[in-house]
Amino acid sequence: MINWPLYKRGIRGSWKMLIIFAAVITMYFSVIISMFDPALGSALNEFAKAMPELMAIVGMNPESAELVSFLEAYLYGFIMLVFPMLFCILSANKLIVRHIDRGSMTFLLAAPVKREAVAFTQIKVLVTGLFALITYATLLGIVNCEISFPGELDIKSFILLNVGTLCLQLFIGGICFLCSCVFTDSKYAVGVGAGIPALGFILQMMANAGKDLEKIKYATFFTLFDSDGIISGETFAIRGMLALFAGAIVLFSTAILIFSKKDLHI
Repeated sequence: MINWPLYKRGIRGSWKMLIIFAAVITMYFSVIISMFDPALGSALNEFAKAMPELMAIVGMNPESAELVSFLEAYLYGFIMLVFPMLFCILSANKLIVRHIDRGSMTFLLAAPVKREAVAFTQIKVLVTGLFALITYATLLGIVNCEISFPGELDIKSFILLNVGTLCLQLFIGGICFLCSCVFTDSKYAVGVGAGIPALGFILQMMANAGKDLEKIKYATFFTLFDSDGIISGETFAIRGMLALFAGAIVLFSTAILIFSKKDLHI
């Protein structure tokens, strides 16, 4: 079902953006890991004690002094949510609706390739990019921690945390790709595709702000990504991961169905 020439073209069009996001993640990982001090406590922890409300809003509130909890709080409450999400938004727009805007979709569909194959191939490009980005972050974190603090990182929990992050980002990618298939204008596809996850993230930040707004968390899918629970191996957190993954499959499948039946006027 996959069209390999189209897949290779999509990968070639994504690698520069992947390098940029990887470079940003490298910078943040290197800085945050260097600030961890298992003996004396980190500067970030001191800042969290001084301004707990502000740090809680962006999820930077470690549950324990362990390195994996430190990384979860300071990297997976904001950095590893926002930057892969931006990658999803930009990639989904490039893969479908931008081709329609520019008229190049005509050439893609003129070839003896079914629409389902075109949509599935573009999904494969998006998923490959996300998988590469999260895998890179995982390996980067493990290598940096083992160099700076040998034996301190719970590698199994850290890998599971990144699997959960991948499930969340696949769900976000599904939203963005579905919008790219629903709309025929980039501005609407990006507006809705970016607006839904951005609104969800803002609601999550509001829920983190205090007990008065805590119930808002039930209005956003980000609640299914329980990073604290994931590294603790809690059943509810694992189920949340699986729910996000299942939701991603539904969203991508719906996108393929819509694209295959849509009148594109090209």
